[in-house]
Amino acid sequence: MHALLVIDIQNDFCPGGALAVPEGDQIVASVNDLMAQFDAVILTQDWHPADHSSFASQHEGKAPFETTEMPYGTQVVWPDHCVQGSDGAAFHPDLNADRADLIIRKGFRKGIDSYSAFFENDQTTPTGLEGYLRTRGITALTLVGLATDFCVNFSALDAARLGFDVTVRRDLCRAIDMGGSLEAALDSWAKAGISIQDGPAA
Repeated sequence: MHALLVIDIQNDFCPGGALAVPEGDQIVASVNDLMAQFDAVILTQDWHPADHSSFASQHEGKAPFETTEMPYGTQVVWPDHCVQGSDGAAFHPDLNADRADLIIRKGFRKGIDSYSAFFENDQTTPTGLEGYLRTRGITALTLVGLATDFCVNFSALDAARLGFDVTVRRDLCRAIDMGGSLEAALDSWAKAGISIQDGPAA
């Protein structure tokens, strides 16, 4: 069983959003077309309370994209984004969200951020996705979405660490690329045995 894992294609991560990823909306139509090729489709959705600890607005003197130390390690502080129930947290209107077998919401705990579809940023608190995949008999995952070097990256690395066969469709992701974060992600994928496709498999 092979599942498509669609990471955070939400309004706030698309052009015009609070934390826009350049060209984030340009992958939507191709992601929709890809869904029919998989046994299951799973969407992730960033889902933050308004006072989430990863927001720069919650740290006096901190500007967005700076870092702060949290109990679980160094954390980038972000512009307020994907606030629960807001239009920014909604999926891009053109995304075929009705095709999803499962929607995993992450980042809803005030005190900890969550990049990965599998674990919060403490690397130990699970989202429940692994159990769902195991009970469905899913062993292979292809990842698409936003952003390549953050939520896609952490999700792919965790999936590989958990023993899934992982492919990232790099052409159907878009990156933030802060301080070399994209190159670092690609290096990490190579070391983890993650396959990278830049287009449909031959």
